[in-house]
Amino acid sequence: MDQNPSTYKQPTPPQSPQPEGVSQFGAGESTPFYKKIPLKAFGVVLLLVLLIGGGVIGAMRLVGGRQQNEPVTLAWWGLWEDGGIVQPLIEEYQKTHPNVKITYVRQSPQDYRERLTSSLARNAGPDIFRFHNTWVPLFANDLTTLLPEVLSASEFQSRFYPIAASDLTHNGRIVGIPLEIDGLGLYVNDALFKAANLTSPTTWDELRRAALALTTRDQQGSITQAGVALGTVNNVDHWQDILSLMMLQNSANPARPTDKRAEDALAFYTIFATADKVWDETLPPSTLSFASGKVAMYFAPSWEVFEVKAKNPSLSFHIVPVPQLPKSTPGEEDITWASYWAEGVWARSKHPKEAFEFLKFMSEKESLEKLYRTAAQTRLFGEPYPRPDMAELLANDSLAGAYVREASTAHSWYLAGRTFDGPTGINSRISKYFEDAVNKVLKGSTPTEALKTVEQGVSQVLSSYGAR
Repeated sequence: MDQNPSTYKQPTPPQSPQPEGVSQFGAGESTPFYKKIPLKAFGVVLLLVLLIGGGVIGAMRLVGGRQQNEPVTLAWWGLWEDGGIVQPLIEEYQKTHPNVKITYVRQSPQDYRERLTSSLARNAGPDIFRFHNTWVPLFANDLTTLLPEVLSASEFQSRFYPIAASDLTHNGRIVGIPLEIDGLGLYVNDALFKAANLTSPTTWDELRRAALALTTRDQQGSITQAGVALGTVNNVDHWQDILSLMMLQNSANPARPTDKRAEDALAFYTIFATADKVWDETLPPSTLSFASGKVAMYFAPSWEVFEVKAKNPSLSFHIVPVPQLPKSTPGEEDITWASYWAEGVWARSKHPKEAFEFLKFMSEKESLEKLYRTAAQTRLFGEPYPRPDMAELLANDSLAGAYVREASTAHSWYLAGRTFDGPTGINSRISKYFEDAVNKVLKGSTPTEALKTVEQGVSQVLSSYGAR
């Protein structure tokens, strides 16, 4: 990506919608023993087998009957939803499964990954727990494989967006069920765009031009209105997701960011703070800046809507899908971003089947709609649906619609922000290497120089978790 605004060229469009390095949308004996037994003896043996077998089967039926009716208690650790939102569905499920008792506990996001890890290590973990889509390598040994008698692999793939099968499969095992989908959307300030007679950008070139046009400065040259919140790391919320998206769209491999495609993506991310100067490190955090009406465009997941509205209820804005690079071939798919949470069943749970049956119930259309409606009673909207057959229910929503419209082409990687995985988590450790690279470019280093140490550091982190 050319850093000269007057000669700006888009980076080479991605050659493949799924870049390399990103999770993809994976002698006995010849004589039978009975021929060695005399015929009379064989008859006696056969009779004994039938008698014993019948007794065993009968006993199994009795045991199975007792197991089917015995009380089952499931502990579920949630993260974002209050108990009042999920409790109606829990009660509905328990009416048809009177032997099952489900206890939901909402956890604090602070240090959540570390507390979950500690709980599982002490053999005190919950039967069901929420985890981020990038955490599968961290918890692979703690997650039970989805039982095919509850939901087969083909049923899973048809029920959820492709990114779910890609992210939540580890060594051929499906280990999670998503109850939502999220990623990045472009927040657009309605008043600022209307005043400038501009429309929401669909390409990065359009976004860059709009950002330049919508940036204003005072007499001292300080930014009074930013065109877009991009280019830095200290005050751009979700910068990790944005940089990951740019790399994937440019066919770069963030696990090995040493080629020109990765360098161009890094250069383009920082250009908004270096050459274009539509954003700088002196400004307040991007979410706060957008909420105050001082930023025309801003990237964030759907849940930041609630933060923005809480800070400024009167702000008028809408959300559109993230910009794209020019397509090299007709029909080439967009590349969007996914960052979401899923529910897993603990490998040491005494009731894995019952746990998965409950999660299957929660992922049914009717359950997801009820969950959404209940959440929408206390906030603007619920969690965007993780199922493509429900996309039309939200597609035209000015706030939540962008996320379901992007979901079918979403990709993900471990450079993801706001996952609360703690200082030793995969996201935080990888973020530190890329943070250093961005800051080096802002201080005058070339992208080539800035990325020199990133590959080795990222490779070590991925290897430590058995990820790639």
